[in-house]
Formats: sequence, C-alpha cells, structure tokens
Amino acid sequence: MSDPSLNDQPLIAHLIELRDRLIRILVVILLFFIAFIAFANDLYAYLAEPLQSLLPEGASMIATQVASPFLAPFKLALYLSVYCGAPMILYQLWGFIAPGLYDNEKKIAAPLLISSIFLFYAGMAFAYYAVFPLVFGFFTTIGPTGVTVMTDIDAYLSFVLKLFLAFGLAFEIPVATMLLVKAGIASPESLKQKRPYVFIGCFVIGMLITPPDVISQTLLAVPMWLLFEAGLIGARFVGAPRASDSSVDIEETSEPSREESNDSPAPEELNKPYPPEDSNPTDGPQKPDPN
Repeated sequence: MSDPSLNDQPLIAHLIELRDRLIRILVVILLFFIAFIAFANDLYAYLAEPLQSLLPEGASMIATQVASPFLAPFKLALYLSVYCGAPMILYQLWGFIAPGLYDNEKKIAAPLLISSIFLFYAGMAFAYYAVFPLVFGFFTTIGPTGVTVMTDIDAYLSFVLKLFLAFGLAFEIPVATMLLVKAGIASPESLKQKRPYVFIGCFVIGMLITPPDVISQTLLAVPMWLLFEAGLIGARFVGAPRASDSSVDIEETSEPSREESNDSPAPEELNKPYPPEDSNPTDGPQKPDPN
C-alpha cells in the first residue's frame, strides 16, 4: 500500500527530497573518485593488461594527444567511480520512488533491482576475462605483414568502456523479460513463440554494438540468447499480474460504508438451505375444472 502521507506533501517537499538524494549520489561518486584518482595509472595498467599481454615484442601503447597521458587515467577513475557507485545511486532512486509504489509492486521491484546490479557487474566481468583476450588476440594477429600494433590509450579506453556497457546491459535481459511478463505486456508462451526472432535479434544487436569481427559479435549474441532463456524460466515463477493484486491495495485504503455492510447477508444466512417448494399432492396431470 502506498504511503498516504505522500498525498499531503506539496511539490516543493518532493523537490527538496530529490535534491538531497542527488547530493548524496554526487558525494558517493566524489568519494570513490578521490579514492581511485590516486591509483589511476595502476588501474589503467590493469585495464590494458589483456591487450598489452598480446602485443608483439617491442610494441607498446602510445598517446597521440598531448593531454592523453593525464586524461585517459582521469576518465577511467571517473567512470569507475560511477560504476562502483551504481548500487548507492540505485538505492537513492529507489528510496525516492518506493513510497509511491504499492506493496505488490515493491515485492517484485526490489529483487529485480538487486539482481540487475549483480547482472551488470557480471556482464562487465565476462567482457574483461572472457571477451577481451579473444578479441584482442584476433586484432593483433589479423593485421597485414609489416604493420605494428600501437594502440592509442584514449582510443583503447573508449573501446573497452563501450564493450563494458554493451555486455553489462546485455546481461540485464532476464530482468527485462520478467518485467515484461509481470507488467502483462507479454506472456511466457508468447515469448516462446518469438524465440527465433529473438535469436536473430541477438546477433543483429551484437553486430551493431560490438567491433566488426565475428568473435565479439558471437560472444555477445550467445550469452544474450542464453540469458533470454533464463529470463523465460524466471518469468514462470513471476507470473502475470492478477486483477485482485492490482485492486487489493485500493480496497485496503477505502473502507466500506455502514449501509453496505448492513445490507450484505451474514455468512450463516448464505449457508441456510432454501425452503422446499410446494409440491403438488396429486400425481399425474390434473383434470380441468368443468365450471
């Protein structure tokens, strides 16, 4: 049931609460940034390890811009602060919108919110430990003879951040699938019928948001399809919303009138048997009256 006190708060009170929560989000990001900026160069070296370990002997990463040696680690620390502060960011957003939700909506939204955080981090970890070695191994060996691979540090950062975001969002497919079923937009049966289209769509999305190579496209499309199947399994337990669930909170907030409660029959009256109808004492058809 939503908080009835929210209806009494003016708009300025909601704006003040939103401002306070945004300030808390900025403070959390700033604290993470202060902690990461001192180790920005070490963090960038760790991020570049999948590529540097595959570079030919004598090759190294370069900086083509004057400010790139400073800006690349700086941007990495900033992006990493946002990624690490994502649980706190979502918690503050949840604290702002949760009082306006019904109880049945909170029961389904809270687990999905928590699982979405872990799935996003799982997608980033999958990209770093499974995708990067294969993709960079392909890129460093496919070049023409005589071409030395010397990647710019700023271009490399943009490349890996794009893959992190792509795989993090791709791992949110189970959450999106269960939300579609819970909202009544689709059913598990209808999604099963669209399985061939989903399979093709996974490869199309992998082609659009990954580098132009078959390896990274396949490594994104196949997990997306498997996560879609996992979302279908979870959607069976979630189920579509029932009409009684959507109206139970409204019924709790409105009390029935006294007249309606008095007019309704008591349960013991409903269980009383009806009196038997008057049966005809004579058997067979009656003779018409001669008069």
